[in-house]
Amino acid sequence: MESYSYILDIALILISTKLCGLISRRCQMPQVVGALFAGLILGPAVLNIVHETEFLTQLAEIGVILLMFFAGLETDISELKHSGKASLVTAILGIIVPLVGGFLVAMYFNRQGIMIFGDSSSVFLQNIFIGTILTATSVSITVETLKEMGKLNSKVGNTILGAAIIDDILGIIALTIVISFSDPNVNIAEVLMKIFLFFIFAAISCGIFYIIFKNWLDKDAKHKRRYVIAVFAFCLFLSYISETYFGVADITGAFIAGLTLSPLSKKYYIEEKLDTVSYAFLAPIFFASIGLKVVLPNMSVVVLLFAVVLTMVAVISKVIGCGLGCKLFKYTNRESLQVGIGMVSRGEVALIVANKGFSAGLINTTVLAPILIVVIATTILSPILLKMSYTYKTKWEKSELNSIDLNMGAIKDTEF
Repeated sequence: MESYSYILDIALILISTKLCGLISRRCQMPQVVGALFAGLILGPAVLNIVHETEFLTQLAEIGVILLMFFAGLETDISELKHSGKASLVTAILGIIVPLVGGFLVAMYFNRQGIMIFGDSSSVFLQNIFIGTILTATSVSITVETLKEMGKLNSKVGNTILGAAIIDDILGIIALTIVISFSDPNVNIAEVLMKIFLFFIFAAISCGIFYIIFKNWLDKDAKHKRRYVIAVFAFCLFLSYISETYFGVADITGAFIAGLTLSPLSKKYYIEEKLDTVSYAFLAPIFFASIGLKVVLPNMSVVVLLFAVVLTMVAVISKVIGCGLGCKLFKYTNRESLQVGIGMVSRGEVALIVANKGFSAGLINTTVLAPILIVVIATTILSPILLKMSYTYKTKWEKSELNSIDLNMGAIKDTEF
């Protein structure tokens, strides 16, 4: 008999993410935090009534693709160009600092007498790989948080998006280099060539689609629904090609697809129609799916301590690295902090990197649990800290605002 349990799973996810989202909003937190907790509650970590399946995983993947497409669609290209250099330096420092931090933490715990990684024949590579995992960035959570606050198309938002795309490319290169030392079949030159060819392919295909949209679809005012179908299909096509044939993350292809259409006036109509599908169906499944991955394993005190220290370093290293990159381009302290926090979330990207290392024999099952804790902790902390960075005002800022209010009141009294 065919099972229809997936229908109940989806219903439970949609209801719980909405309820938890409303509760988190009441607590002055982004609704995405509630959606993440909904997945934790439904999943193996708490109630154990909804489990991760291939079907839910595939729906979640389409959900994150759509989120990144919206991020590209709402991006101001001129502002993105303006923050290009800052994004590049931010991404580079946002990789170097976590890489060093993760390596040092791993080096301390992966030594004679402790050796939680198992195999002692490739200690240096194991330690480097832990640092490589910390270089990962998943901005899908940040995108949703900034969008909710109306800050996505801003100086900080564009810097985060630009840095995240560069971070993704540099992360692939770093991962390939590390794995190549343990697997001689991996060719670094081939990976770099694929990345280069992807951007050529993306430029050509996006140019062709833009011309078609501008000269054919855009003039058909009677059948606007064709816009949405054609655009969504193009987004999925570019995401598939980037991941399958070029080894570049599918969300990068989705972002570029959205960026291609961002100058068009019809983007608001497209976003309005697709946002309904994303908000009501795909996005809740994606956010909940992160929580569904959490399984609380039995961990020794040393492994638990390793997880806690690694999580702290994961947060601090991104904030310092990315924040320092922004300060070099004269961003304010608050803006630098916001960019750093926006790059903290590791999400599904770190899980993919960890899985690659596990397949290559660089880490064992004991280390997977701490990595999962890092992923969940950074994913939940990132939107909370980002909201606080926008709403919290220092004593100096409060005094400045009070003095402005007093001066405005004095001016009004004088005019009266």
